[in-house]
Amino acid sequence: MSKRDLLSLRDISRAEIGQVFSLARRLKREQKQGILHRLLKGKTLALIFEKPSLRTRVSFETGMAQLGGHAVFLGPQEIQLGVRESPSDCARSLSRWVDIIVARTFSQEVLEEMAVAASVPVVNGLTDLFHPCQVLTDCFTLLEHKRRLEGLKIVFVGDGNNMVHSWMQAAVKFPFSFVLACPKGYEPDPEVTRAAKEGGGRITITHRAEEAALGADVIYTDVWTSMGQESEAEIRRKVFKGYQVNEALVALAGREAVVMHCLPAHRGEEITQEVLEGPRSIAFDQAENRLHVQKAILLWILKGVERSRAKGLKGKR
Repeated sequence: MSKRDLLSLRDISRAEIGQVFSLARRLKREQKQGILHRLLKGKTLALIFEKPSLRTRVSFETGMAQLGGHAVFLGPQEIQLGVRESPSDCARSLSRWVDIIVARTFSQEVLEEMAVAASVPVVNGLTDLFHPCQVLTDCFTLLEHKRRLEGLKIVFVGDGNNMVHSWMQAAVKFPFSFVLACPKGYEPDPEVTRAAKEGGGRITITHRAEEAALGADVIYTDVWTSMGQESEAEIRRKVFKGYQVNEALVALAGREAVVMHCLPAHRGEEITQEVLEGPRSIAFDQAENRLHVQKAILLWILKGVERSRAKGLKGKR
């Protein structure tokens, strides 16, 4: 099987997403039953992180260990991409030692340069442009709670950031409606938006959070200030003040609406304590599912779904 990269959701089809979700569902169920899966025994994952992380790092490291493999973490000081060594040289060297690379970088271009040079698969653990693993996890979590993605109205309140870009790409794969409510000047990348709309995504961008929330099935938010934007934090607090996910906004959504947050959360800014800890919040289900979906991604990329089944997902290992 030729190498597969996952740099954005453009790299995976709807049918393949279904395969990943099927694997994740089974891995999650059997892990809770105490069934061990050593399907990646002898495999090594390199984690290259220019940005700090809790969920991405722990879920990938733990997932690789649960699958019988090994993970090596390389923080910004170990590599210093583009300073001590070029991204391509780093990728070529790692390809001689490891079986798969997960990179969490600022620049999407750095990630793509690594993927071109690497002879092993490269997975996007987050860039400033996309966060595919998180949105795959979010879709999986919605399937657990809503039993469907088709026909949902998913409303994102906040910045038109990397999360929004990946959600728009997901809207091309699945026929749900995606609405972004953001302040003027904080819209998503126009090229990503154009490509998603041309691909058939049902996407709406508005500057009115209350209008967007009406009848929503999902209300999603993220921090107002992402990593690398710390100097803008005070300005952003003022600009985004009217885009808080609070009880008044959630009351405008559908009666069965859920609230999502990819975490970490700044309680009292983009979301209130009452909503994040309230009965509609599924934020920590999302966090848990990062483990199961990313295990499925690793297995799908390194083994292939059919070969994984042949090696015995049913069996205890």
